[in-house]
Amino acid sequence: MGLNLHVHTLGEYMKARYGQKIHKLTIDAAFTCPNRDGTLGKGGCTFCNVSSFSAEHGSKASVADQLAQGKERRLDAAKPAKAGKPKRYMAYFQAYTSTYDEYAVLKDKYEQALAVSDIVGICVGTRPDCVPDEVLTLLASYQQRGMEVWLELGLQTAHSDTLKKINRGHEFDVYADTVRRARLYGIKICTHLILGLPGETPQHAHETLDKVLEVGVDGLKLHPLHVVEDSTMAKQYRADRLPLWQLDTYVKTCGELIRKTPREVVYHRVAAYAKPPELIAPEWCGDKWLALNAIIDDLRLHGGQGSALV
Repeated sequence: MGLNLHVHTLGEYMKARYGQKIHKLTIDAAFTCPNRDGTLGKGGCTFCNVSSFSAEHGSKASVADQLAQGKERRLDAAKPAKAGKPKRYMAYFQAYTSTYDEYAVLKDKYEQALAVSDIVGICVGTRPDCVPDEVLTLLASYQQRGMEVWLELGLQTAHSDTLKKINRGHEFDVYADTVRRARLYGIKICTHLILGLPGETPQHAHETLDKVLEVGVDGLKLHPLHVVEDSTMAKQYRADRLPLWQLDTYVKTCGELIRKTPREVVYHRVAAYAKPPELIAPEWCGDKWLALNAIIDDLRLHGGQGSALV
């Protein structure tokens, strides 16, 4: 693919640690969200429709069964020459808020995943306002056992007015506090940013990254805003009240952000896509490789990760 020639990718980071490619397996552990169950609000963030990114959404299968199913899908998609090679995996608790439950429930579900012999660790996706110290202590205990642990925080933007527009339900200072506490425990943080949120320009994205880097971060995910069915944004878009970034704007901004990111930060993702019929717009987000290949071209031409810091 070539991205690793210009970016410190998660794939290369994991390969350096484990000596082989580590595959992520997504899990829907039937968690909910305080922005859906009425604790903070109802309806969720305006961009949200979990079924657009989680193949297991709605599954009643156990954590172990979902992992087994994920492995089967990986094997079915593998080239024959590689299908028989031993593989190792990372369990990714992706759907909704994966630290939002009773401690005993969280512990049980995490440890179901970690009990599988070829699982090397877990990635836990959550909101910055749903990470109590007891969860950090639990995650740190897995790391102390030699497991790979990433806490993935959905910040999306550092701008308060945008956070209100998208019904996020928290401010940047909540995110900053969670990052500081997690890093005291030695837990690695991956921060999820959405570029092109309502009213935001590339300058907003630069300001967000500056604030994230100032607080401290170990990994990043960049994601283009795309509109999916059954989201509040779908109604806004159809009412012609939601302008979206063009591909060239996203690619240029991604390249600039990557170039100003220190080399030690691990990029878990620089693009994302959704499949029709869930995807409404923009059309270019329906092609898995279009944005990614364009970003690689931009980095090849203008410099890779950290080059703006030299």
